[in-house]
Amino acid sequence: MTLLQKSLILFGITGSILAIASGIGAVLARKAASDSGIATVENLNARIKAWWVMIAIFAACYALGFTATVLLFALTSFYTLREFISLTPTQRADHVPLAFAFYVLLPLQYWLIWSDWYGLFTILIPVYGFLLLPSLSSLQGDPVNFLLRISRIQWAVMLTVYCISHAPALVLLPVPGYEGQGFLLLFFLTAVVQFSDVMQYVFGKLMGRTKLAPVISPSKTVEGLVGGGLSAMALGAALWWITPFSPPVAAAMAGMIVIAGFLGGLSLSAVKRSMGAKDWGTMVQGHGGVLDRMDSVSFAAPVFFHLTRYFYTV
Repeated sequence: MTLLQKSLILFGITGSILAIASGIGAVLARKAASDSGIATVENLNARIKAWWVMIAIFAACYALGFTATVLLFALTSFYTLREFISLTPTQRADHVPLAFAFYVLLPLQYWLIWSDWYGLFTILIPVYGFLLLPSLSSLQGDPVNFLLRISRIQWAVMLTVYCISHAPALVLLPVPGYEGQGFLLLFFLTAVVQFSDVMQYVFGKLMGRTKLAPVISPSKTVEGLVGGGLSAMALGAALWWITPFSPPVAAAMAGMIVIAGFLGGLSLSAVKRSMGAKDWGTMVQGHGGVLDRMDSVSFAAPVFFHLTRYFYTV
């Protein structure tokens, strides 16, 4: 089956499921009576709408090609980096390393992916960025809270640029017998992450009793994680045909994505709570900022990329 055939089937199935989900959401919205019920249904419908947007974006990227995909994720990294920096305090001496992060490291990282320069793409930020950012800051001559300030910048760049950039890099993985189909690996990653997020929310609302981290993220429960995780693994197994994996391996890969995504969401929730904020921003209606939608991807993308590369490339 060709990439085009797989993509058409995939978009058709996904669109049909979303149409059914939208219909169910509309019925629930009319029947919800209590304030909590209305809020729950509104949140669920907002997640369904986010899926529609995601599918539309994927369809556009597929039609426009790899360059458009790289530019989309570069723009995503720009907005998530801006949200992170806007929420965490900086000083005048941080302006130079921040400008370097936004206007040198970020575009260079995505140019390396676009040009398929794997050797430098994997070390640019963890090695050269890690060393240059504090160097540029120290040259400004302000030692006040230096370690705390530069650590925030380094962590922001690692999460929002380096980690997220592994998502479009999936398209270029040289998997034998799977050439030219890397776009479907990107779809697999995103679908599992988002489906896990939605199902964790649903299971948490329906059966959630045991709080996982009540102070950091009151809505996360053991029941939600298990129910959502198993649902996402089932989805991963069902999508094995768009990947180079067998059904059991696809389920296992989905399980790793779920675990990494959950830890990403929890870790970034801890950052928000430490800053006294509920959301990273207001750009995504009903979901806060862009980083609120990409927190799971930031942890899951590099894990999935390197697992696939290690076990499935020459």
